[in-house]
Amino acid sequence: MQLPAVPGALALSLLAFPVAFGVNSVPALADPFLPVRSAQSVPGLPPSLRSHSIAPAQPPTCLSLSILMKSKALPLDAVPDENHLSPGALMLTGALVLAGLFSIVYFVSEGSRFQDPLFCVFVVFSFTSVIDLIISLEEDGYISGFMEIYVREGEPYLRTAHGIMICYWDGIIHYGLYLAMIAAMSQRKSYRNLGLFWLGSLMMSIVVFLLGNLIGKYSSDISPAFLLNMPYVLIPIWAGVRLFHQPKALPGLTADKIAEEQHKGLHQRPQDLGLVLFLILAAAFTFFRGLVVLDCPADSCFEYIYQHEPYLRDPVAYPKVQMLVYLFYLLPFFCLCIYGLVRPGCTWMPDWSLVFAGAVAQAQFSHLGSSLHARTPFPYQTPEDVWWSFLLANVLYALGPQLLAYRCLRRPEFFLPAAPASLDKGKKHQ
Repeated sequence: MQLPAVPGALALSLLAFPVAFGVNSVPALADPFLPVRSAQSVPGLPPSLRSHSIAPAQPPTCLSLSILMKSKALPLDAVPDENHLSPGALMLTGALVLAGLFSIVYFVSEGSRFQDPLFCVFVVFSFTSVIDLIISLEEDGYISGFMEIYVREGEPYLRTAHGIMICYWDGIIHYGLYLAMIAAMSQRKSYRNLGLFWLGSLMMSIVVFLLGNLIGKYSSDISPAFLLNMPYVLIPIWAGVRLFHQPKALPGLTADKIAEEQHKGLHQRPQDLGLVLFLILAAAFTFFRGLVVLDCPADSCFEYIYQHEPYLRDPVAYPKVQMLVYLFYLLPFFCLCIYGLVRPGCTWMPDWSLVFAGAVAQAQFSHLGSSLHARTPFPYQTPEDVWWSFLLANVLYALGPQLLAYRCLRRPEFFLPAAPASLDKGKKHQ
């Protein structure tokens, strides 16, 4: 049996809803089979009750809960949690689900599309994108009963504002990119540009997320389920190598057109001049915010972190890691882009502008959303009197790299290799 690529991927990803509901229901279904425990094994139980036995935990009713809370004979911590699932079991369940998905994709497609192994990656990742969308919707209260146990027992940091926002991005933007790339594969079209944007977006998301978990306030809550994020580190690296080795689309420009464009000065290219000015301002803003999170003692830094972006002080550490990634990676890229817009023939510009466009888009969405989200503690939320300046600065910061990538793809002749002089002379003599 072989399904069309896009409907098959869509159907498989929608299996996330019953799978998530099933995993969430396992502890409740297993509850009636818990063994009867002796009351002597319960710490803190009064001597008068030690001769009794404790029956298996049943789903508590409002009446039984009220009786337990009013009577101080049995402490609440002695009641077994009927919705508890060990972190090891959660990790094993997640690993088995992913392995099962890979098997289903292989057998359903009969290996026909495995000439490009990224097909399997995009289909499986589309499933996990829907899982992330379920998590974000559930944490914001739109749905319930799907991923509560996994988030609580396995990855509680997904309940933070940053965790919710990256789940929204993965469940909407990444999911759309997966379907678009799968559709391009099925029609034997190039998906290289979409893949590079996805690569930057996913790598930025996972790097900030993992580092924030390791050094932030949730570092003590890391469980074996944290290892389920490792494929999001290793697979994109391998996928990125394959994407960069795919052939580029040829623009079909003549040597004369390329030479004419590359001989223009920056003042003759107003769009590039505007981008250079943006990159200079963005580089300065990036450097300033890097100093802010590094606890620079200057008055301007102190005022900014307390009156304009208090979210940078949030102990979850995601905003601090984000600004440091900007400082050490995005800032050098901005400087290189200024050079690439001034000096012709920088062939790396179109590809890497796409990668960084995806990275900045994801990062700014998460940063903006987390700064304003209700899950962020009130002292770290953006003050209402600076909302508009905060939004304007961060939206422009996110929009600039998108315009740069669009310019590089729309008119790439300035970034193409210069035509050999002998070829130009030969064309003139013809």
